[in-house]
Amino acid sequence: MSSQQEILSQAEDVADKVTRHGKHVLPHIGRFCLVSTFIEDGLRMWTQWGEQRDYMDATWSCGWFLASLFVITNFFGQLIACGLVLTRKHVPIACGVLGGIIVLQTFAYSILWDIKFLMRNLALAGGLLLLFAETKTEARTIFAGLPSTGENREKTYIQLTGRVLLVFMFLTLLRFEVSFLQLIENLVGTALIILIAIGYRTKLSALVLVLWLSILNVYLNPFWMIPSYRPMRDFLKYDFFQTMSVIGGLLLVVAFGPGGISMDEHKKKW
Repeated sequence: MSSQQEILSQAEDVADKVTRHGKHVLPHIGRFCLVSTFIEDGLRMWTQWGEQRDYMDATWSCGWFLASLFVITNFFGQLIACGLVLTRKHVPIACGVLGGIIVLQTFAYSILWDIKFLMRNLALAGGLLLLFAETKTEARTIFAGLPSTGENREKTYIQLTGRVLLVFMFLTLLRFEVSFLQLIENLVGTALIILIAIGYRTKLSALVLVLWLSILNVYLNPFWMIPSYRPMRDFLKYDFFQTMSVIGGLLLVVAFGPGGISMDEHKKKW
């Protein structure tokens, strides 16, 4: 038991070093990864303008005008909002726009009835909540004439919700196959997402899950190996960038920590 604790402590030290040395880089990488799926989808609206418009018209019988309006909203809404996030200007508004795009696409593409894609959209929303939480400044109060930093309860609840939603992504990767290797993957992955959700050894768990998801993403979604004329390329590309967005959310957890409502935060008070 003591040897296991020592190994975990050493691993946490490594995670802390990564966080300290990358504190100026990790947030930028996290933001870019987080919005990557919106950038890819926005560009898809441009390159597949006719196909997307015709699909909406055929699915909902909404007519040429409304179908075109849907494509235009997705194109400009996603790319402009992503630009705001990357330049760190009006980030709360940008998060709201991207959140609205998620809701719009959930209904427009009938994702509400597909549990796998629904969980991925929830995970994506969790990443946006983590990004939004970083715009919430700590509350300051005056007591006995001295300024002190108060706990921002709204921010901590947003961070908690974002963490919990973020782990939905990994649930879509679980495969129930009679295989020892698959069983190990499921157990390790489940343990990691539970640790992140409750906020225990959060930075270490999130960093390991970032590495895990990165490897799985390259292995499971190599869209660059599929010819452009095959529909499978678009499906793999969609999955690849959605996973990248969740990785971005996890990098924000690594960079900024789990927030006030977490076991890591309570350990400091013990």
